[in-house]
Amino acid sequence: MGLHFWPTVALTVAGMMTSVFVFSGIGGVWMQHRQKQRRLRREPIFTKRSRNIIKVFRKFGMGGIAFLTPVLLSPIGGTVIATLLGVPRPRILLHMFWSAVLWGGALTFASVRFGHMLHH
Repeated sequence: MGLHFWPTVALTVAGMMTSVFVFSGIGGVWMQHRQKQRRLRREPIFTKRSRNIIKVFRKFGMGGIAFLTPVLLSPIGGTVIATLLGVPRPRILLHMFWSAVLWGGALTFASVRFGHMLHH
């Protein structure tokens, strides 16, 4: 689209934080709905993926979840997981903000610096 570095970073951070803000508010309700569906289908509560997420949370806390969110969990997934684990909303917003700035800056830098290689 031809945007420069800083507007691209700002829009990337704004996009992630919008979804974090919305889903930190409705994440608990959505997870209750999913748990009810899971019980009706008799699916296991703990999967290999959920166990790994809990291991990361126990070892690295909310910072670990926030760091992995943009690249592995998606902003919605990371926010819902943090909400489900009982992290207070202000803490979720703070950690997801620094994560969005870090990853938004890094990925925007990579696309500006190396994006021309994709066009050839």
